[in-house]
Amino acid sequence: MIITRTPFRISFFGGGTDYPVWYEKNGGSVLSMAIDKYSYINLRSMPPFFKHKYKIIYSKHEEVKHINKIKHPSARETLRYLNIDGGVVIHHDGDLPAMSGLGSSSSFTVGLVHALSGLKGEIKTKRQLALDAIHIEQNLIKENVGSQDQTIAAFGGLNRIDFGGPQKIQVYPITISKERTELFKSHLMLFFTDFTRQASKIAKHWIKNTKNNGNELKSITNMVDEGVAILCSNRNIIDFGKLLHEHWLIKRGLAQKISNPKIDEIYKIGREAGAIGGKLLGAGGGGFMLFFAKPEDHPKIKEKLKKFLYVPFNIDMLGSQIIYHNLNNSF
Repeated sequence: MIITRTPFRISFFGGGTDYPVWYEKNGGSVLSMAIDKYSYINLRSMPPFFKHKYKIIYSKHEEVKHINKIKHPSARETLRYLNIDGGVVIHHDGDLPAMSGLGSSSSFTVGLVHALSGLKGEIKTKRQLALDAIHIEQNLIKENVGSQDQTIAAFGGLNRIDFGGPQKIQVYPITISKERTELFKSHLMLFFTDFTRQASKIAKHWIKNTKNNGNELKSITNMVDEGVAILCSNRNIIDFGKLLHEHWLIKRGLAQKISNPKIDEIYKIGREAGAIGGKLLGAGGGGFMLFFAKPEDHPKIKEKLKKFLYVPFNIDMLGSQIIYHNLNNSF
């Protein structure tokens, strides 16, 4: 049996520039952070006593004889890509809901690549985990996804990630003091909007509009530089929240369905209660809302948004990990 634990993520700036349609010509950058909420993959060899060869347990339960009968796209294509011949049982659990803007689909793929590679006796670098997951999601499943979710899930931490060029991805950890990190974290708030969405469908509109959004995407890329500069200096941390507000105003206008009246109302309530800035996480349409506010204003914001679930979190610094490994009882 192998168990992997792979973090979800929060993206601050640069989302949208991590799509190949943009960064292969223009380059792209994001400022993103892994959080201590996880996707867990429990993997073991299938005992030889059953008619089915593959069992996949997630929100649904699948038992099939052949890989091409698997309905879960990531499970199916990852098994194919890694040439898994023997039967396996895959059991997935997540700390937070899927389709909620935290990169859960990519965390699943990274964690499954990690687990299946371990089953084969292969050790993969964090970079290779990310590149494999990017290939599976973009080229095999053909999802409308970028490249940051897989990268931050594999690496963990608070990072600037650059996309494009022969290396495709470059990860630069944001190295700041413990005191600065704690100050930064103390200003962050996360709320669940109570509705999820299909990120790929929303991203399809985003990708379609890319050729018309060049100026906005360049501005978003520049915000990555500015965000890093704020964190890595003695500037007032409040400037980070102001930048988040500017980023959200640009992002919500890039494509249809990124925002809607319900999301706009949540953001308005948070701002009126004291939030300096914030954004809806992920492709848009629903999921989790991030706010940036002075710690003394958090109680008022929580009270005003009390019908929405508040989710405390910390930074995950490790990325995807194998937390249990015992193949002695494999068939």
